[in-house]
This record gives sequence, C-alpha cells and structure tokens, in this order.
Amino acid sequence: MNTPLKRKLFNAFMSIHILHHAQEEPIYGSWMMEELKRHGYDISYGTLYPLLHSLEKDRLLISEEIVYEGKRRILYRSTPLGDDTLIELKHYVKELTRET
Repeated sequence: MNTPLKRKLFNAFMSIHILHHAQEEPIYGSWMMEELKRHGYDISYGTLYPLLHSLEKDRLLISEEIVYEGKRRILYRSTPLGDDTLIELKHYVKELTRET
C-alpha cells in the first residue's frame, strides 16, 4: 500500500538518513542511492535529487561541484543548521522508538 502519508514519511526518513551521512562526510547522489538501497529504500534519482535540492533550499545542505575522474560530481555537505536539525530529529526518532 503506497499512500501519500507513507510517501511523506519515507521522504522524511530518507532526509534524516541523508543528513546523517552528509554530516559525517561529503556525499554524492549515486553513492547515496546505493546507501539508501542498502537500507531498503528502493528509489529513483527522480526521488533522490528533489530531496537533496529541498534540503539544500532549506539550508540544511550545501553543494559543491567537482570533477572526479573526468566526470562532474556534486558533493553535498551538512550545514551547521543541518547538524542542529539532525540532532533534534534524532531525539524525536529515539523518543518514538522507545514508545511501546
């Protein structure tokens, strides 16, 4: 069952996952796709890139274009606001998962 609410929640969980990795080190789209897939998220680039752009628009991520092995790559990093937001979101997720 794929409802609009379920889609919103999956996008929210993926956003938290993205922020987590972007806080640890710079990330790029195809790596993040594989990482999300490893955790059971089977998404397309058409889902991932709007999420990345939305996080960037909200000033939670910043991007930088580089050339790596002759190919253009956009790296995403967490901003201080992204770091603070991730801390707050992790608190809420922990609180929710402790509920029984």
